[in-house]
Amino acid sequence: MECPQCAARLPEVAHFCHRCGRDMRTADLARQRSFAVKPDEAVASFALISSVMPRGIARPRTYRAALLIAVGAALVAALLGLLPVAVLLAALGVPLVYIVYVYDVNLWEDEPIWVSALAFLLTGVLGAALLVAVRTWGPEPTLEQLPVAGGPSVVGFLTAALLVPVLGEIVRQIGPLILASRPRFDDLMDGLTFGIISGVAYSAADTIVRHWSEITGGLVVPVDPLTWIPLIFLEGLVKPLLIGTATGIACAEFAGLGTGYDGFTLRYLRGLVEAIGANVAFGAAMYLLGFVTQPALRVGLQLVCGAVILAILIIRVRTVLHVGLMEAALEHAARRGVGTSVPVGATGDLQVCRRCEMPLLSDAEFCTACGTAVQVWLGHGQR
Repeated sequence: MECPQCAARLPEVAHFCHRCGRDMRTADLARQRSFAVKPDEAVASFALISSVMPRGIARPRTYRAALLIAVGAALVAALLGLLPVAVLLAALGVPLVYIVYVYDVNLWEDEPIWVSALAFLLTGVLGAALLVAVRTWGPEPTLEQLPVAGGPSVVGFLTAALLVPVLGEIVRQIGPLILASRPRFDDLMDGLTFGIISGVAYSAADTIVRHWSEITGGLVVPVDPLTWIPLIFLEGLVKPLLIGTATGIACAEFAGLGTGYDGFTLRYLRGLVEAIGANVAFGAAMYLLGFVTQPALRVGLQLVCGAVILAILIIRVRTVLHVGLMEAALEHAARRGVGTSVPVGATGDLQVCRRCEMPLLSDAEFCTACGTAVQVWLGHGQR
């Protein structure tokens, strides 16, 4: 596009003219009404598919229907008394849909099998080992026994709300970080995808370990729908997406943008803290609400708390994607020389704004992202 004030050519993602500083988007300064992945959605929205499956926006209804079918099948199995089938479908539904998504959008071309295996199976095995060890060692009763086991204890709370969430997040980071550190898989969206795969794998392991008695208990009479409907939604949809999205945020920040992965930066540390914080909140809510004696009310409250945390994470992951893709577009424009006669080139030293850390065009007077004058950050005689 072209600046109407000084006629400078600008990249389409520019908010301000890099020559004269003119505001090019007065009505939407931060482009909050146009999500970089899907421009007809606002950044602050709860569109699930474009948030956790950003490369599948060409067919969002397909993936949405697949998620509903997976949850619906688990519900039907539970209501028919097929609890082993219901638990397994709830545990594996979202992971299977996400793996199909990876293949469908042709991520990583000829290497999807070992990539998915490392991100999914490694986390699943390590997660199951951790959860079994904690439940074997822990002095607390299982969640199924909590309503008749008295009130919460300090040891139990710290185990459920701190120990397991922190160790679980560390386990979930291993596979994705190994993959994201490879040159072929160091893209921001790759990091997000690896993190979500790892998260849903851990969630599957958690559901299977937590409900092992139902899996091995055989067929039963049709169950109470007021308890099992919210439980299937919690275990089969909310929990895997919550854990996966939290881990995906941290892994996306580790992968970063541009050539090579960003690694253990402050942005990754912030993402990791956010991921652990979300899981701590979820673990604490599940533990404390587990003492509600009425089963349907207990599971319903757990579902609501999980859904609230997931909603916050969806907004956060959309912000990470949006800012990251806008940054990538500005970097691409700077390296190609869009709006300037001096392209930085593929290997040139790219300058960034010291206020918002977005890439600067090579001879910019203003940051195209935040509008700050470059001279603000330069000392006398530096320009």
